[in-house]
Amino acid sequence: RGRLKIAAGAMAARCRLAARFHRVHGSNVRLDASRTRATRVESFANGLCFSQEPLAPGQIFLVEIEEKELGWCGHLRVGLTALDPQSLEVVPEYSLPDLVNMGDTWVFAITRSHNRVAADGEEEAPARARGPPWEPFLLIERVRIPRDTLVGRSRPGRYSHILDDLYKTNALPATARRSRIGVLYAPQPDGTADMHIVINGEDMGPSARHLPTARPLYAVVDVFASTKSVRVIPVEYGLPSLQTLCRMVIQKHIVHRLAIDGLDLPPPLKSFCKHE
Repeated sequence: RGRLKIAAGAMAARCRLAARFHRVHGSNVRLDASRTRATRVESFANGLCFSQEPLAPGQIFLVEIEEKELGWCGHLRVGLTALDPQSLEVVPEYSLPDLVNMGDTWVFAITRSHNRVAADGEEEAPARARGPPWEPFLLIERVRIPRDTLVGRSRPGRYSHILDDLYKTNALPATARRSRIGVLYAPQPDGTADMHIVINGEDMGPSARHLPTARPLYAVVDVFASTKSVRVIPVEYGLPSLQTLCRMVIQKHIVHRLAIDGLDLPPPLKSFCKHE
C-alpha cells in the first residue's frame, strides 16, 4: 500500500509538471507567466506549442479552447512527437505538414467529426462504445481517467438553453469555445503504442498506431487559424471528489442549466454546478 501511495504521488507530481507548455514554441505564440495559456497574437500560423515534459504512458495532455478568431478556416491541431522541442533549430510554421514531415510526429486536425484508424486486418474501424455521460471515469484500454475534468461546457447565459441537449450529454462541438481536447498514448503488447485523442470526455479511438515507446513522446498543440487561445487543464488521476459527484447528480436531473438558480443550494455549489 505504501508503494502504491508513493507511485500515485510521483504520477501526480509528474502530471502537474507536464501540465504546462514548453518554453520552445512558434514565433506567433505568447505564453502567460505560468505557461498554461498559449495565445496566437498574429496571423493564423506559427502557433506551434509542446508539452513541457514528455508524457507518461496513459497520461493525457488536456487543453481548453479559450478564444476563437473569426475570418480563418481551420481549427486546433493536436498530436504527439518523439522530437525533443529543445533540439529544434527552428520551430516549424505548421504542424501539418511541416512538423510531421520531420518524422516521428503524429498530428491531426480537430474538426466537428474525427476519424479513427482501423486495426490491422480490419476493413472498417468498429463503432466506439459510449458509456453514459455520468460515468465518473473514461476507460481507454488500461487507462482510467476522471471524466468530469475532460468535459467542456459552455457558461450559462441568456441563450444557454439552446445548448441544453448538448449539455445533458456532456458534449460541446469539438471546435467550440470551452471545448476540451486531450491527447495520450496507450502502450500495446508488441511494445509500441496507440495515440488517442479525447474530445469532451469521449475517446475518438486510436488515431495513430505503432508509436515508438522507447523514445520520449511530447504533446503537440497547434494554435491554428480559428483557434486563438488555449489553456492547459491539469488532470488529477484519482477518485472524484464528493463535490464533483454532487454536481454529476444535479446535472443529471435538471431540465437545463438555468434551473440551477432555482434550486435550494448554497451559491458556491450553484456556481460549481454551472462551471462558473
